[in-house]
Amino acid sequence: MKLSVRLAGFTALAAVLATACAPQTSGTSSSGKDEKTGTLRVWLFQEVDNQPKQRVVDAVLADFEKAHRGAEVTVEYIPVETRAQRVKAAFNDPKSAPDVIEYGNTDTAGYVKDGGLADVTREFDAWSEARDTDPTARRSVTVDGKVYGAPYFVGIRALYYRTDVFRQLGLRVPQTQAELISTAKRIRAERPDLYGLAVGGAYTYGALPFLWANGGDLATEKGGGYAAALGTPAARKGIEAYTSLFGDDNCPAAKCASWTGNDTVTAFTAGKAAMAIGGNFSHAAVDAGKAKGKYAVVPLPGAKAGSIAPAFAGGNNIGVLKSTSHRTLAVDLMKRLASKQAQGRLFDAMGFLPTFTDVREQAAAKEPFAKPFVDTLAAGTKFVPVTPAWAQIDSSLVLPTMFQEIVSGRKDVADASAAAAKKMDDAFGSAG
Repeated sequence: MKLSVRLAGFTALAAVLATACAPQTSGTSSSGKDEKTGTLRVWLFQEVDNQPKQRVVDAVLADFEKAHRGAEVTVEYIPVETRAQRVKAAFNDPKSAPDVIEYGNTDTAGYVKDGGLADVTREFDAWSEARDTDPTARRSVTVDGKVYGAPYFVGIRALYYRTDVFRQLGLRVPQTQAELISTAKRIRAERPDLYGLAVGGAYTYGALPFLWANGGDLATEKGGGYAAALGTPAARKGIEAYTSLFGDDNCPAAKCASWTGNDTVTAFTAGKAAMAIGGNFSHAAVDAGKAKGKYAVVPLPGAKAGSIAPAFAGGNNIGVLKSTSHRTLAVDLMKRLASKQAQGRLFDAMGFLPTFTDVREQAAAKEPFAKPFVDTLAAGTKFVPVTPAWAQIDSSLVLPTMFQEIVSGRKDVADASAAAAKKMDDAFGSAG
């Protein structure tokens, strides 16, 4: 059967966006149908360079359509930045909703609370490949013991650095967080045309390793819920360490306070920064830039020599919407998109780390660039609080606002962290 991958047109987009202001629901019910033919709609995230990803997906869909006569698939690649509005609109209007979606692992709890994702525990547990899923990845699709999707890839960040600049200035690779900060400032002093370490006030997942490396945390579990922990001495020490990198002696606040993670990686790829905290998913973009052949990657150092700063265990999942009228087909497509074969191909095409431990080990052995990320993963990762409140905290820019207030001089670390902690506690409280 011919492959049917069609990007949705402007009419469909307008229809979805028109529902974006509809009130949020918390109980989307199943359609009760399980049709074995017809068209399945899939939403996947648009990448900076989407063609390699699309080729992998196209191959999966070709096999799927051959296996299921009478079934076709349409794919729409949506911007990550607008996913919240798009997905909520789909939850409210099942007729416009896709059958299968890619979603960020921090979105799981919120989407489950909204009633949008199908419980696929039975099918996931019966899937032979699932036994090799790493525990962190499995937790990212699990809420209250039930599974709501299949892990798609793991996103881990590490330290990219310019080997030519380090050689020219006689620098060694930083062994501790303090050395990282001092090295960044030395580079800026001796090479004022470069940012020592590109940092961003809106780069939450680049900042969190500084918090965690100093013994701090975002929140602690309390009475079945969460309480903000940003006001602890350890957390404030980490916040102070990260915000110390904003200034004319490294990355000027006037420029860098508004930067996101993509902005910091772009500065590195453009040859404007000697170091950046980038993901395994940044590898292809860096290789396409001015740093190609002149960089290396190591785990981000922790507070003590020889230690690795805990990284955020990022990544995406593939889920089935509860409203689908093609449940059996949708679950099979979910498993095919997130299969070992597909994840291996995504690694080759995009550098995305597989969620299967055996596939990841093979990838690290095959491609040296993966090793620092695998080592970081093995050293221990952290995650955000698993609660629907995180979506509110994230979309309200609570942490970026805190960092920006500090680096702009509007508030000191104590006041800014206290204000952010109050916002977090309000969100935790409203989530129940």
